[in-house]
Amino acid sequence: MAKTTSKTQGTTLEERLGKLEALGEEIRNKDLPLDDALKAFEEGIRLARSLEKELEKIQNRIEILMNNADAKSSESPELELFDS
Repeated sequence: MAKTTSKTQGTTLEERLGKLEALGEEIRNKDLPLDDALKAFEEGIRLARSLEKELEKIQNRIEILMNNADAKSSESPELELFDS
C-alpha cells in the first residue's frame, strides 16, 4: 500500500497517526507532570486537526475520481477516429 506523504510535515500520514497515538499514550501516563501532559495534549490537538484536513483532501480526491469514472462510463465512445 502506498504511503501518503504530507508536504507540510515531510512525514507520512501513517507516521503522523502513530505520533498521535504515542502522544495519547504519553498523556495517559500518570507519572507525567501536568505541564508535560498539557504540551503533549496541545501537540496532539494540532496534529489531529492537520490529519483531519489531510483526510478531507484525500476524501475529496477520491470523490472526484469516482465521479469522473462514473461520467466516463456513461459517455459513449468517440468512434470518429475509425471513420476513414
